[in-house]
Amino acid sequence: MSLTRPSPEFTPSATLHEAILASSSSVRDSLPEQHREHFETLRQEIIDFAQAHEIPRESLTKPDALREAANELSTPDLQRLATLLELFEHLLVHHEPMREKLSEAREYTEEFYHLEKQYTSQVKLLEQVGILKEGMITGIDGNKYPIPTLEQIADRLFERRKELSTKHDQGFTKLLLVPFGMSLGILCETLKQFLLKHKKDHSDFELDVSQPFWKWPEYQGGDTGNFPKIIYYPKFFCGHDHQGKTKMQILGEQEDNQAPFPGWTIHLFQSSDPINQDSIGFAPIPRQGQGTPQGDENPRPPLEAGQSANEYLSILQKAQDDPCSPYSHESGMTPEDWIIAFMLHLQETGKPMDNWQNNTESISYLTGAFFPSSVLVPSAFWIRGNRQVSPVRLVSGVRNGASGARSSVKV
Repeated sequence: MSLTRPSPEFTPSATLHEAILASSSSVRDSLPEQHREHFETLRQEIIDFAQAHEIPRESLTKPDALREAANELSTPDLQRLATLLELFEHLLVHHEPMREKLSEAREYTEEFYHLEKQYTSQVKLLEQVGILKEGMITGIDGNKYPIPTLEQIADRLFERRKELSTKHDQGFTKLLLVPFGMSLGILCETLKQFLLKHKKDHSDFELDVSQPFWKWPEYQGGDTGNFPKIIYYPKFFCGHDHQGKTKMQILGEQEDNQAPFPGWTIHLFQSSDPINQDSIGFAPIPRQGQGTPQGDENPRPPLEAGQSANEYLSILQKAQDDPCSPYSHESGMTPEDWIIAFMLHLQETGKPMDNWQNNTESISYLTGAFFPSSVLVPSAFWIRGNRQVSPVRLVSGVRNGASGARSSVKV
């Protein structure tokens, strides 16, 4: 671009600058319908890039101001911005994507994960429910965390393609973007308001509008304060030797070790039909004897209901050190994961997730978290009889034929 340095040679037009931040509906709607999601994705990537690199938002509409701001970027970042702007303008002018500019990582993730479609729909959901504001969330530490870009996620999946090939074969292709760094209390309230809005938009959805969301009191503020009640990613469900960490500890370590997605966790789950990567919703936790193994390379027996939370955690922990295990690279869900997954599942399918009273789905142990003081494990489900969502807690060592665990692969 001559975004001043001689490296990229693309110089964006004034039309492109106007389309980035102006009301984009008319521009988007002028494109063929199959390319409108691509328009929104590129547009959001440019905005997110600017925020992540502290380029003033208003500079995106002013060519001279953008050139001045871009002069402070490193050469790789400058190249990335130039490519994004070139892709965006080509789409505006030619009404079709510039496919030859797609990176190898993007081509790979489009083929194997249909990543752009998944990413775009989830960003839209996070914006609609108020979680994502100007491309960022606010963590419990007060820091702003920009949402990972499509390109960053694609690069990460491409880098790990060999080690994740077996998980892909087992059906782990369902993307989930989780704002882990946010307050759990805020996410609980977000889910409550989402349920009420869904009921308003879908009158046939059976919901107790007076109490759509009932939670065990210790969830409220459980991840904050000097002595948080919840710890994450325990190795054992033991009050003193759990070897887990608080959310603040995790956020601090992410900053120190330059984690790929600070403030966020990016997951791959099995979808409702693991052999069809375009299927909607998340795979249920099957009751005992009702699951179907998935995968040809290393067939994965499903984690069926009926074992204790201790047993599920032990299975996943042992798999961490065993690359031959069918459960390698998997970890249990946190309450944050479950809340975002529930909203996405309901939006996509029109049905609540983990509706255990239908005798085919199950209560979900959230084995990625733990209440050490009470030695209890979070769990969550939809109560059809009460018409409400209920995050509660269960004893870790007790078996229940209606309770199981869902796991994911963290990208």
